[in-house]
Amino acid sequence: MFPKWALYFAAYALYNAYLHPLRAYPGPKLLAACALPRILNRLKGTDFAYVHSLHERYGDVVRVGPNELSFISSKAWKDIYGHATPGSPVLVKDPNAYGKPPAYRAGLFSAPDASHAHQRRVFAPAFSERALVQQTPLLQAYAAQLIQILTSSSFPSNTPVNLIQAYNHATFDIMADLAFSARLDLLRGDPAHRPWVAGIFDALKLGGIVSTLRFYFPGLVALLKLLLSRRMKQRRADHDRFAAELVDRRLCRGEGGEGGEGREGREGGEARGKRRDIWSLAIASSSDGSAMNLEQMHANAATFMIAGTETTATLLAGVTFFLLGHGSAMARLVQEVRGAFAATDEMSLQRLAQLRYLNACLEEALRLYPPVPQGMPRRTPSAGCVVAGESVPGDVTIFLTHWAAYRSARNFALPNDFIPERWLTGPDADARFAHDDKSVLQPFSVGPRNCLGKSLAYHEMRLLLANMVWSFDIELCEESRNWAHQKQWFLWEKPALMVRLRPVVRT
Repeated sequence: MFPKWALYFAAYALYNAYLHPLRAYPGPKLLAACALPRILNRLKGTDFAYVHSLHERYGDVVRVGPNELSFISSKAWKDIYGHATPGSPVLVKDPNAYGKPPAYRAGLFSAPDASHAHQRRVFAPAFSERALVQQTPLLQAYAAQLIQILTSSSFPSNTPVNLIQAYNHATFDIMADLAFSARLDLLRGDPAHRPWVAGIFDALKLGGIVSTLRFYFPGLVALLKLLLSRRMKQRRADHDRFAAELVDRRLCRGEGGEGGEGREGREGGEARGKRRDIWSLAIASSSDGSAMNLEQMHANAATFMIAGTETTATLLAGVTFFLLGHGSAMARLVQEVRGAFAATDEMSLQRLAQLRYLNACLEEALRLYPPVPQGMPRRTPSAGCVVAGESVPGDVTIFLTHWAAYRSARNFALPNDFIPERWLTGPDADARFAHDDKSVLQPFSVGPRNCLGKSLAYHEMRLLLANMVWSFDIELCEESRNWAHQKQWFLWEKPALMVRLRPVVRT
């Protein structure tokens, strides 16, 4: 006699494989029957490559679990993540993947749609083009500080430097100042917050593991959390605590933020003293009845200090690595940037946005190395819906997988090669890429829950990368030749990116 649990599992697997509403979708029968291969790959940090291999074999839409579909067609973006249209409701975030914190403490990332829309309206003015241009002096000051610190670290001994650490410190310093008028001084070597930044990946890895467990074993999350290492749980608690402290200190200074931390002595102090930081909008909202409560502010601070830092630093590291491995691309970028500016203080956000090859390099790096490579799960409505021409039943988890879509020969010629020229248009267009489906590249997502900080991220990446290639000749150290071979739990597990920097001598 078979034990009852074995009979139940066999019946469950047979139903999923041959009777489930998704039975007609292509994919391995084992994955249709049970999610074990996905679970193992997600826990090992290799799910992005595994799902890509499935799409290479089965096509644009693949059944990647008993109740999961992955898409890689550009048509799927609007259907899965887009705004509501008559007869097509907005697909909600899958609660099994993201959890459901109480509404009173849910920030932008996890709030229900109505609360998310309200919170987004509060913060949106800070990310408008006009508002970001007004922040130019602050951004330029931190870019100059990055170059100064890297120069002193590597010259005259030509000591290798770790760009992962440098980019992380720059983006954290920038976001803390932009959002809270707070001075972390990570670039200057202040040790107070360095353990926080160093532990961010552990916090994200914990989040990725818990998300996997929550999705596939929702009843066991509390038990499984107990089995996770104390170090990983402490890292997550540290991140939430540091972010909350930034909010609390900022609230003590009131709406205008006067008396910010050490603002008088910083570069660009006069311009900074007159500017409004992002949190002034959250504080001002209390006067018109649209206030966020303290728990929501804390949750949003934790989100901002990851989404506005780690992802930008990740892409900067990625584009630097790819350029160092492709000498002709680096030479073309150096020529464009050094030819456009006689000094780094000429690098306005508007002028940088007009550098076509600089933008092409960033787009190509986002394609090959998206900071968030996996899909963001949505749940179909109970009545079902149509996605990329496919009729999908109700209550199914669906997503577009960034890595698989961006590395697919169905969407891009030479999909695994770093070729920024594919993004050039007009007389510089390369005919090899005339049929690329460039609209599939949406690393910041689309629709009502797309990344609020998209414009800030582009401005920051352009400014910091342009400063780097204007100021230094950069050489990749041998120990980092295989740097891009990484695992991923929500974000990439990045090793040190070691380079040698030679300051450019100008007469």
